[in-house]
Amino acid sequence: MNVARIYQRVSTDEQDLTRQAHIEANARAAGYYIAGVYRETASGARADRPELLRMIADLQPGEVVIAERIDRISRLPLAEAEKLVAAIKAKGGRLAVPGVVDLSELAKCADGTAKIVLEAVQDMLLKLALQMAHDDYETRRERQRQGIELARGKGKYRGRRPDTNIHERILKLRSAGTSIAETARLAGCSTSQVKRICREAKNDAKAGV
Repeated sequence: MNVARIYQRVSTDEQDLTRQAHIEANARAAGYYIAGVYRETASGARADRPELLRMIADLQPGEVVIAERIDRISRLPLAEAEKLVAAIKAKGGRLAVPGVVDLSELAKCADGTAKIVLEAVQDMLLKLALQMAHDDYETRRERQRQGIELARGKGKYRGRRPDTNIHERILKLRSAGTSIAETARLAGCSTSQVKRICREAKNDAKAGV
């Protein structure tokens, strides 16, 4: 049986994880048994994402990690991204991500020089994809910085607006007695985000806001 664990990530509260819901359906259609789905709101440039680390800890030998794109897994600098991938491999898992050619099955069946070449090509392709994900992240940050500076110069920059819909959803779930973990799952965000929003709401209530 092919077993997969699905990782879904968005960077900000304004983004919605439901856009990545098709991944699970596609994986099942491809014949995978889904051992777990891990969702969180966190930057891909962070290596300490709780759900990512939980997924790696849960991995069993032979399982496949599925994500929408390689940048959902990592936008880290190459050296750190390779450590992350190495942690997945150390648990006996492998990545199955669109845009990254998977030669693992071919390499498994090969031997001698052919096996070495296939594994080397696989590593090179993965490194290239990881580096491109990081470069794209840095390019986006620089463009964002330039845009903010331009807006500030025109007196039009007011900062990021919170996603009121997800805030309301979290507060309603918590007021109904839903646990933090279940609230995070239903709202499509991280547990740390749930705690932060609840804490801010409590502070606002105390201040009479």
